[in-house]
Amino acid sequence: MAEHVVLGARISSGLLAGLYFAFVVAVMPALRGLADDAFVDTMKRINVSIVNPVFVVVFFAAPLLAVMAAGLVHSPMAYTAAALGVITLLITVAINVPLNNKLAAGASRPDFESAWVLWNVIRTLTGIGSLICLLLLPSTAH
Repeated sequence: MAEHVVLGARISSGLLAGLYFAFVVAVMPALRGLADDAFVDTMKRINVSIVNPVFVVVFFAAPLLAVMAAGLVHSPMAYTAAALGVITLLITVAINVPLNNKLAAGASRPDFESAWVLWNVIRTLTGIGSLICLLLLPSTAH
């Protein structure tokens, strides 16, 4: 059972970290060159379209499975993976989503962009950290 939970945690954490990483290295740099109205419109569209069943499952599965893995594997690496996965979730819920909501409610690009980008980089790093810890767990965890 532990092997399956660890595998699920690895897959979901990798998908989530990869999504955040794509925003760091491709999406936000591409949007940086847009005029303010195009930037705001595009971010609003992204923020609506990302809330879909596939994303929601991965978004919640990554930290949940990391916590479950920690409860089954009982190692410092597993506990670190779980903590970083939960921190990634908390950053998103407490910072990035409220910024998205402010943008949807009419906030300007300067009120949104720099803070969102900064916190996306931070959650990308915590997400990658969680993934690395999960990958370093033994393949046949007991």
